[in-house]
Amino acid sequence: MKGREYYLDWIRVLATFGVFLFHCLMFFNPFPWHVKNNILDTSSILILSLFLGIWLMPLFFVISGISSALALKKRSVSSFLKDRLLRIGVPLILGIFLLSPPQVYIERVSNGAFNGTFIDFFPLYFNGVYLDFGQSGNFAFHGLHLWYLLVLLVFSLWTALLIKVLPPSITFRPVYLALLPLLMFMSGMTTTVALGGWDILFYLIVFTAGYYFFSSEDFMHALAKTVKIWIPAAVISTVLVITWFMVSPPVSGSLAGGIYFLVRTLSCFSIMCCIFFFGKKYLSSSNKLLKYGGEASLPFYILHQPVIVIIGYFIKDLSWALPVKLIFLILMSFAVIWVIYHQLIRRFNILRFLFGMKTVTNSKPAVKTAV
Repeated sequence: MKGREYYLDWIRVLATFGVFLFHCLMFFNPFPWHVKNNILDTSSILILSLFLGIWLMPLFFVISGISSALALKKRSVSSFLKDRLLRIGVPLILGIFLLSPPQVYIERVSNGAFNGTFIDFFPLYFNGVYLDFGQSGNFAFHGLHLWYLLVLLVFSLWTALLIKVLPPSITFRPVYLALLPLLMFMSGMTTTVALGGWDILFYLIVFTAGYYFFSSEDFMHALAKTVKIWIPAAVISTVLVITWFMVSPPVSGSLAGGIYFLVRTLSCFSIMCCIFFFGKKYLSSSNKLLKYGGEASLPFYILHQPVIVIIGYFIKDLSWALPVKLIFLILMSFAVIWVIYHQLIRRFNILRFLFGMKTVTNSKPAVKTAV
């Protein structure tokens, strides 16, 4: 790729807002989460949650794979790993010790597993390992929603190893457009660690695909020629997988479960193909909003879930209508995050460093924030 591909920045910024919206919906849908509303929704909010859950986190890993490929064209492996360790590892540590304890505390209080103040709970935060909602361990070594950063650190090491074994780039062939979703589906034959709706092996495949294929101009050309296939594939498979789940969720490990995973994989890949095609076609220019949002995206991602959980805890038992609560949660959470970022994080170098941003020597913020 020549020059800066602004559509990648737009996709990252919009995907970050998508994750924010998804976690606002988690407060209302029937899936387990840290805190839940007193009335849950099993219709429109659940449908939107299922839709976002199909492609959001895989899209992040594809973008991260592309960013890795672009970064390694400009710097050495050691410089790349050092940058990742600082810009991802430091926010992860911040999340583990500062942002995760309040969320675990709220989950324990909401479920009746603890009765006391946060100060009383904090020493207990280090008792046991937090692995999933409702379990007994408290110490969230993965930073809860920041598991993405932990996995990305591991994948960065994988990238460094990969380019020692394989060539730094692979010639793209059109047949890969068919082989990639097949390989993604085959990952379902092995269960390792499920995170954000997919297995970690699935994320490794899409990250590697981002590194080798989505970053290739040949891939984008092939995508443009086949987009008439991916648009109906995305619509049909997505409608089918959501309808199937709403009517009767298939049992994992069964034949129906395997077919469901196949359709869900096709939906994920097709949607991502459409996003990259339309993103490149319509979002290939920059403006002030992109410059601001591009720099804010990582701090916004780091802050969003703790803010949503805390606000959700204080409104969960109010008798407001569900749509009113949803709008309030979205607007209030967004406003709080924006104020923290705009008035504090972006203004002080120590906070910029803690939240994975580049420090600045003048009043003009840095723009480049890809992870």
